[in-house]
Amino acid sequence: MLDNIKIVLVNTSHTGNIGSAARAMKTMGLSQLYLVDPVKAPDGHSSALAAGAGDVLANAKTVDTLQEAVADCGLVIGTSARSRTHSWPMLEPRGCGRKLISEVQNYPVALVFGRENNGLTNEELQQCHFHVCIPANPDYSSLNLAAAVQTLCYEVRMAFLEQKDMPESEESYPLNDDLERFYTHLESTLTGTGFIVKNHPGMVMTKLRRLFNRARPESQELNILRGILSSIDKAIK
Repeated sequence: MLDNIKIVLVNTSHTGNIGSAARAMKTMGLSQLYLVDPVKAPDGHSSALAAGAGDVLANAKTVDTLQEAVADCGLVIGTSARSRTHSWPMLEPRGCGRKLISEVQNYPVALVFGRENNGLTNEELQQCHFHVCIPANPDYSSLNLAAAVQTLCYEVRMAFLEQKDMPESEESYPLNDDLERFYTHLESTLTGTGFIVKNHPGMVMTKLRRLFNRARPESQELNILRGILSSIDKAIK
């Protein structure tokens, strides 16, 4: 089960943090490390800080975009240290661990960490179903990347150990790649009807992404929505 949980690091600047994150993962039984467009590839410094987790580091997969890393995931949770103009559904660390464990029985899931200096961009956060924030000391909330990975991986492990007392998730949710195709289709249809003005799209798609991520349509419901869009496309032609 833990092998289907991805820890995704986006655009990491310091190679040592990659190694430290690998070590934090292995101590909690996690092994799937994804690196999205790291500033530098893992090096000797990474290996030194990985210590006994060299296998996790060696097997890390490097991709160009976050979308590539989470395309096959049915649940994506992004870490966020600050409130945004358009708030997303939030989880506490304990709820984050339980959510990941309850859904990993059905498909791969991902926990996404942003850059050391400014976290994830709004566009990257919009690719996540939920956001999680570690309730650190408000007077000094600066948390090292590896420490944040360790904290949330600990919560995942605690939820894993408690799993026999948790009900299995019966819902079937679409994978992230399916959702992205839906959003592309939705934007195309709304542009075709004139609801979205191509040269002045405004915040329509951002707000619709927030709406559907909050609602989390199941696979069958998403198929219905795609069918509705197709019927509109046919009508406007």
